[in-house]
Amino acid sequence: MHPVVKPALRRAWRDRQTVQFGMTSAHAVTVGPVDTATGSFLALLDGTRGLPLLREEARAMGLPDGRVDELVARLSAAGLIDDATGGGPGADALRSRTEVRDRLRPDLASLSVIHPAPGGGAQRLAARRAIRVQVRGAGRVGATIASVLAAGGVGRVEVLDGGCVEPWDVAPGGLPAQSVGDRRDVAARQLVRRSAPDRPPRATESGGSSAGGEPGLSLVIVAPRDGSAAYAPDPVAAEPWLRSGTPHLYAGVVEGTGVVGPLVLPGGSACAGCMALGRAERDPGWLRMLAQWGSGRPGPVPACDIALATSVAGLAAAHALSFLDGELPATTGVRWEAALPLLDWRRERMLPHSDCSCGASGHTEGEYTSGAAERQDTMAG
Repeated sequence: MHPVVKPALRRAWRDRQTVQFGMTSAHAVTVGPVDTATGSFLALLDGTRGLPLLREEARAMGLPDGRVDELVARLSAAGLIDDATGGGPGADALRSRTEVRDRLRPDLASLSVIHPAPGGGAQRLAARRAIRVQVRGAGRVGATIASVLAAGGVGRVEVLDGGCVEPWDVAPGGLPAQSVGDRRDVAARQLVRRSAPDRPPRATESGGSSAGGEPGLSLVIVAPRDGSAAYAPDPVAAEPWLRSGTPHLYAGVVEGTGVVGPLVLPGGSACAGCMALGRAERDPGWLRMLAQWGSGRPGPVPACDIALATSVAGLAAAHALSFLDGELPATTGVRWEAALPLLDWRRERMLPHSDCSCGASGHTEGEYTSGAAERQDTMAG
């Protein structure tokens, strides 16, 4: 182990004997009392030394025997110590590729704060390389989500969409202006390739694959160009994911309203069918209007403000990465909405419906949390 005080957390002395690591309330930790010699020794915890060398240098500084191990254990218990060599073989492979490591350094710093165990952040960043995600939609929202996931280290990001790129599909972080007129699927594939810090791993590198040699889908993100299909998702379209147990997340912009969620855990949280049944009970005219909106010729260019679309894409990508890293984000069984011009994000829980065949009505939120812990234990093992 090569201990390093997590560099993402800023360090400051609150007084002569108390050190605070971190600025924000979400992750700040206060440690004390810390004497002058121990405070000076903290500078040596920079990841360049193993424990034997640290013990020698501590003795040279006049620190008593056992102080190094005690301090490292104390800081580790507080979530303040990372291991510069930890995370397993996958993390070692990332560290050996300087260009890739430098591209992902901010992501690693963030993960090291979120996951307190030494080497935990590096392990999760390395695990992303073996993950396969499918984004359905290559408009302002979907293409941007795909590029962010690829840039965040997800090894395989597929984008499904038809037709050709229109001028109004172009977005910063999404499809570029020079792709107008190209096939959407081809343009999105090129975007993902440019955004990724390195090439996707071969099937033999990824560990675990489907019969066709590709890893199974870890997540489907439904981000249609017409955001109404994210606001009122089609239960029939979701049936294959329910049958295969594939988690899926909805995101989009419809009529100047941004929508992120819900994240559907098949059999565990409300699905598109649950949402449709619940809405029909609350609004008897809903299904009739929905059928009218979905019939006839395609409507005009959607009202999809560029700033709102970018915000929705960023939030959806962040929730997706959180889920892929083993957490259950706040979109699990919940839809978040923000409408222009005030952009006040509002939360609406989507309840499983007892008449839906998905089987989620027998599950509770506590069971979701338990499942997240099990995924984390599996990764840590």
